[in-house]
Amino acid sequence: MTTAIPTVNLGDGLGVSAIGFGAMALTPIYGEVENTKSLETLNHCLDVGVTFIDTANIYGGGNNERLIAKLLQDRRDEVTLATKFGIAGNPAAGERSVRGDAAYVRQCIDESLQRLNTDIVDLYYMHRRDLNVPLEETVGAMAELVAAGKVRHLGLSEVTADELRAAVAVHPIAAVQSEWSIWSRDVERNVVPAAAELGVGFVPYSPLGRGFLTGTVRSAADLSATDFRRTMPRFEEGTLDANLAVVDVVAAVADEHGTTGAQVALAWLHNRAEKFGVTSVPIPGTRRAERVDENVGSLAVTLTPEQLEALDAAGSAVAGDRFQDLGWLSAGRE
Repeated sequence: MTTAIPTVNLGDGLGVSAIGFGAMALTPIYGEVENTKSLETLNHCLDVGVTFIDTANIYGGGNNERLIAKLLQDRRDEVTLATKFGIAGNPAAGERSVRGDAAYVRQCIDESLQRLNTDIVDLYYMHRRDLNVPLEETVGAMAELVAAGKVRHLGLSEVTADELRAAVAVHPIAAVQSEWSIWSRDVERNVVPAAAELGVGFVPYSPLGRGFLTGTVRSAADLSATDFRRTMPRFEEGTLDANLAVVDVVAAVADEHGTTGAQVALAWLHNRAEKFGVTSVPIPGTRRAERVDENVGSLAVTLTPEQLEALDAAGSAVAGDRFQDLGWLSAGRE
């Protein structure tokens, strides 16, 4: 590993490694996983300087947090730990219920701290907005967790620009986490500019298009029977075929550079964030340690204006929504 990973500041004074790790990949959402291998991958992240680790109470029904606890057991001081609350159902099974009432916020942090076997979370996200509860109540309850010493910083996931502004009026927000990549750019309309305006960092999840931009998925046959992506509009058979065009452009740029598709996709995102003037720290997930190294290598990739233009054009031609229910995303409420 030769690429040094700098520390960057999100919002509210939260410093994190310039690239993070999305631990959702270490649950069976994309097929079966093996905990010993998963823990090896997590330890490798810390070994190479990827110290910003992202999980959620809903991942694996709490098992992802329990896995992270094994990492924290001997290496807590090395980790900037993020987790989330708010999703009450199982999205993979079509259960998209959410809760944001104050009592639930307090309940969830205590349960997460117990599963993680730690006394504080560095960044605590509202995973989804509960439209039946005033945002001020949810964020106010989260702010109480900071005062109680259970949480250091607050974050929001898949919120609109107006929701972000309302939250910042209650308590400083360190980061917004939403999907952002070459093929998922709806957040650029309002949310990213608002984050830049307010000094809030942005944490893109699925920055590799749920693996699609790496070229590893060329047809539905490449997905296991239990793979969650089979339920997503962009991965439906006809749409997937059409979307291979963007993958081909990413691959062509990678060939020009002598890099990989994943590195190109992450370098594009870094450049895009710079244009908006927002601090952005993507959290690609993987099950394999060598992929962590590959993702870190993206920090040394600089794309030409012509390559960026080609990638922008390819991404704007993507077919299909990024989720079945747009109301589940900030894009569906703007």
